[in-house]
Formats: sequence, structure tokens, C-alpha cells
Amino acid sequence: MYGQMFTRLYTTYSVLKHKHPLSTIPFIQTHTPGTSSLINDFSCKSDSHPNPVILLHGLGATGYEDINVLQYWLQAKDYCTFARTYGAYDGFPFLGGLKPIAESASEIAKYIQEVAEKTGAEKVDVVGHSEGALQTLYVPKFHSEVVPLIDKLVAIAPPTRGTDFAGLYKLAIDLGNNTKSVVDKALDTVGCQACSELVTGGEAIKKLNDGGPIAQEGNSLTVIASKHDELVTPVETSFVHEEGVSNVWVQDKCRFDIVGHIGEAYDPNVWNLVKNALDDTPERDFICVIGSPLK
Repeated sequence: MYGQMFTRLYTTYSVLKHKHPLSTIPFIQTHTPGTSSLINDFSCKSDSHPNPVILLHGLGATGYEDINVLQYWLQAKDYCTFARTYGAYDGFPFLGGLKPIAESASEIAKYIQEVAEKTGAEKVDVVGHSEGALQTLYVPKFHSEVVPLIDKLVAIAPPTRGTDFAGLYKLAIDLGNNTKSVVDKALDTVGCQACSELVTGGEAIKKLNDGGPIAQEGNSLTVIASKHDELVTPVETSFVHEEGVSNVWVQDKCRFDIVGHIGEAYDPNVWNLVKNALDDTPERDFICVIGSPLK
């Protein structure tokens, strides 16, 4: 079931490790990117896309997994992209997002400030998947200092109203390409505070949905979800029903895309929807592909 995802992750890992050119990734067509690797290049400038794009990975992943293939794709389209691992405990650097949501949010807020300061950009954009998508909602709401720095937020499959623990455990294994034994050891040693907070009724979910607005003034928010998401259910729970928020079904643009939760990070149709949100061109048409069947 996960063979295609493993192939993509392994290929990307090989590119990073052996410094192969971006064109060796078979499912990405490239031209000269704004920055040549996943290494954060604070000198990167793009006339066509002046806002640096910060990408946030999901539960159990890192800054070099999960959303990294989208990062390559955006680089190839002349975006300056930045990513780092958040929420990882000492001794388990390859399992991000396990720390309490608020603690990870503080890390992310500082990173947003760092990217804005070091690049000299007036505004940054933030794109997240899964737990990272929830953080695109959570961080601006509880860290007002970053709100003026953010232009666009794109949340891919956020568990806005929570999910179940079994789904979160599955994510920790699959999004980070981790073995069950590695995840079990981490959970036995340091636990997963984020897991208990992201379930329906969990502390972070209750805080996010406290009755006040999720979308902050001055920030443009787009939420992308798949009708075939098997982990964040009911699938409608990802959406934020507030004035000015754009809620987008993958299938509204690409009817036959059966992408599930994990696959949304690797799906070219989703990538194009992200690009539409970043460019403020929601009606832009693109050629739909069959989509990633990853679950």
C-alpha cells in the first residue's frame, strides 16, 4: 500500500544524500529554481514570488520528509522555500511533531520570525500538511507577533476539529517513513503529547475552536481537503467556516483524484491548488493527473 510513497521518499532522500540534480526525481519537471536544494537559503530572492514560503511537516515527519517533495516542486517554480523540523525530542530527531502543540507552535513562531528577518521579506507564506496544517491555524491565533509577518496560509488536511488516536499513530509511522518499532520506542520513552491534544476533544483542538476566530485579520487562509481522507474524518471537519476563508475540495478541481490523507503531501493536483492559493489565482486551471493513491 505504501510502496509508491516509500519510492518517492527514498528517491528524495537519495537526491539529498548524494546531491543528484532535481531532475532525477521522475515525477517533477523542473527549470532553474529559486534555490537549488532543500537547505534553507536565506539569500534566495524571487522576483516572481517575493514571499518566502515556509513549509510545515506532519506528525512523525521532519523538515526533510512528508512535505519536502512539494518543497522541491515549488523551488522549481521559482519560490524561495524554507523548512525545519519542529516538535522533536532529544534522542529522536527523526520523529517531529511529538511535543505539545503549544510548544511546537512556539518553535514555529520563532522560525517564522527568523525567516522574515534573515530574508528581509516584508511578508512570508506558510504551507502545512496534517499536524503542520493545524499549526498554520494555531500559530497565528496564539502568537500575535507573527500575524503581521504572514500573508498567505495554506492548510492541507488539517485535523481542525480533531481525529482519533489510531489515525495519529498511523501518521507517526507513515508520514515520517518510520518503522513501528522506532515509533513505539519514542512513544514509550517520551510519549506523544501532540497525539492526545489532536484527538477530538483534545486540549489543542478545544483551544483552537474556543469560539473566537481561527483566521486572523490580514492573513489569507486556504484549507485544502480530500473527500477520500481516511484519517481526518468526517472529512468536512478540516474546513474553517469563517468569512474570507477559502475551503477547497481536491475533487472540485480534479474529480477523479482519490488521494487520501498521507498522499495529499505528494499529490501534484494538491500542489497546484497550493500554487493557486499562494498566487491568489484560485480559478487557474491545470491538467489534473490521476493523483496519488497513497493512504
